[in-house]
Amino acid sequence: MDLPALLTSFGDTAWTVLAFIVALSIIVAVHEYGHYIVGRWSGIHAEVFSIGFGPRLWSRVDRRGTRWQVAAVPFGGYVKFLGDANAASAGADAGAMARLSAEERRHTMHGAPLWARAATVFAGPAFNFLLSIAVFSLTVLATGIATDRPEIAALRPLPVDNGLQPGDRILAVAGIETPDYTALGDAAEALPDTATLDYRVLRDGQEVTVTGPTLMPALVLSVLPKSAAMDAGLKEGDVILSMNGTPTPRFDDLQGIVKASGGRPIALSVWRAGEVFETSLSPRERPVTAEDGGLETGYQIGISGSFMFDPATRRPGVFEALGLGASQTWGVVDTTFKGIASMVAGRISTCNVSGPVGMAQATGAAASAGLSSFIWLVAALSTAIGLLNLFPIPVLDGGHLVFHAYEWATGRPPSDKFMNAAMAVGLTVVLALMIFGLTNDLFCR
Repeated sequence: MDLPALLTSFGDTAWTVLAFIVALSIIVAVHEYGHYIVGRWSGIHAEVFSIGFGPRLWSRVDRRGTRWQVAAVPFGGYVKFLGDANAASAGADAGAMARLSAEERRHTMHGAPLWARAATVFAGPAFNFLLSIAVFSLTVLATGIATDRPEIAALRPLPVDNGLQPGDRILAVAGIETPDYTALGDAAEALPDTATLDYRVLRDGQEVTVTGPTLMPALVLSVLPKSAAMDAGLKEGDVILSMNGTPTPRFDDLQGIVKASGGRPIALSVWRAGEVFETSLSPRERPVTAEDGGLETGYQIGISGSFMFDPATRRPGVFEALGLGASQTWGVVDTTFKGIASMVAGRISTCNVSGPVGMAQATGAAASAGLSSFIWLVAALSTAIGLLNLFPIPVLDGGHLVFHAYEWATGRPPSDKFMNAAMAVGLTVVLALMIFGLTNDLFCR
């Protein structure tokens, strides 16, 4: 038995589980607090606010009579309101409701006005979206955004001579004018397939021409979890020198070779901090953006690229940062809907649905990459979980909102018999989705 390898594996697993529990607990706490606080504002009393299920590990009762607790099973949480039969607020406790006065019943989820119940239900997913917007916005405020004109803040280490310097403003590349980042991006696609190029830059108030690396070299900016690149040992900062013996000076060169591989193994020559090593990987089928803006199946190795420099940044205003945070949150929603539509249409594989193991691996990898990556993933997962909860499935918040809409339209709530049947169906659907995601985690590559 290889004891050091076993200990390392155990440590990695423990770290992955811990990161997943922390991420999930943050998301659940925000979601349930949305239910709690809007319910309180609406006059609905919360008896229990729980992070986790099962036996209590810690609890306290506040001055309003709400028990705040942490339970032994950390995968979820709930708010139990006065008069609820269970933690899902799926039905009223008939005995408890009968013992309440008319005034007290007003403070239950089932005796409150329709508007109060609907607002309380919707608040959970809404707070998930607000968390995402807040995190994305604060990230933008902390890191800044690129200045309008391309200016170098720092150069990334590369295995080629570089005449560029921090502080240079890029005016043109290989004779192509680059007044802004849009023009710089367009230039990157039109540049010759060479490792170095001529740059005209503004340096200390003077225009000079220097030689530097291609704009978007075959540089690994990040590595996705459960990807071919991660399995091959690639890391951030690596530069792929060649694939199957073909030089790859530009990131676009990688994409062409990977696309043409058909999933067959590719031999890599990789530069890392002055050393060169060989490895190999097999591209995997993953969703890629199609020409119509949707998704389709293509081959990827699981890395992202970037310019060969870190851009100079400026500090955005609060409202600009909030707008960018909302835009990023909407981007997660939009990508989710595109993914669902593409799976239904058969354009991408259903293996792209991850379960708890896949989510845990992603959070563990993000936590290993650093605090900023972990926080960003928590924000993205918060949007995804908020959106999932709005699906019109009984037992989820979206299902409750559908029942409230029915009550608003007809003037009466659904019958108890219908509610019980709907909840059973909804629970079956949710469990089936969980099993489906877990199966994908275990058997999909």
